[in-house]
Amino acid sequence: MATSTPDTPPDTEKSKMLSGLLYHAFSPQLTAEREACAAACHIFNRDAPLADRVARINLWNAIQQQPPIAADTPAEALDAFPWVEAPFRADYGAHVELGENVYINAGCTVIDTCKVTIGARTLLGPSVNLYAGTHPLDAAVRNGTRGPELGAPITIGEDCWLGGNVTVLAGVTIGARSVVGAGSVVTKDVPADRVVAGNPARVIRRLDGRGASGAGETGARENGAGENGAAENGAMADRVAALEKELQDMRVRLMSFWEQRMRS
Repeated sequence: MATSTPDTPPDTEKSKMLSGLLYHAFSPQLTAEREACAAACHIFNRDAPLADRVARINLWNAIQQQPPIAADTPAEALDAFPWVEAPFRADYGAHVELGENVYINAGCTVIDTCKVTIGARTLLGPSVNLYAGTHPLDAAVRNGTRGPELGAPITIGEDCWLGGNVTVLAGVTIGARSVVGAGSVVTKDVPADRVVAGNPARVIRRLDGRGASGAGETGARENGAGENGAAENGAMADRVAALEKELQDMRVRLMSFWEQRMRS
């Protein structure tokens, strides 16, 4: 019989989960961990909006099961910590890894069945959903709460920007400096330096890849992303308008076709 060593985790439902294997989510250990995270999220969502910077960081650290920082931490050091708006919701919290200066807007949900990594200086708009968990397609295997589930890591690179209501599915990697348009569903990997949009998200533009030093064009942190964001929004609007005109022309041709058929 195989035995556990300090270098080999025991064959528990949690170790299966983090390895991307089929596991049962309602084991006592995993249920207790989700309940602890739910309690920490509740306190964060209740207290963070009116908390000072140090208190907000410590409320976030409680979700991630990290120790608190000192009350006298220098202000210049605080800038490196992520800024997360309430409300926030995660399954476990401890499987979420944020780089320096990450911003997460209100309403984010993270199903951190497997590790979810967000690179430095990345921005998430309101109501972004990161789903590192999934279920078997076979209903007989899925079997409600009695059946197993599984997951795969989500990795979002540095200097990315995800617009509001974006959903990222299990196993997806988004390359550095890429932008995901609002409302998109990302089902496949996104290369670095791309703009993607839609459901499923598809590449609609390449960026110049200058990174943080060129953030004026490729990584602006304001709603609308400055002049570059306005240009992108304008290009998208032009594309949508062209598609709408094409659809209208098709409708006219179809109506004309059927009118001729009716007369014949």
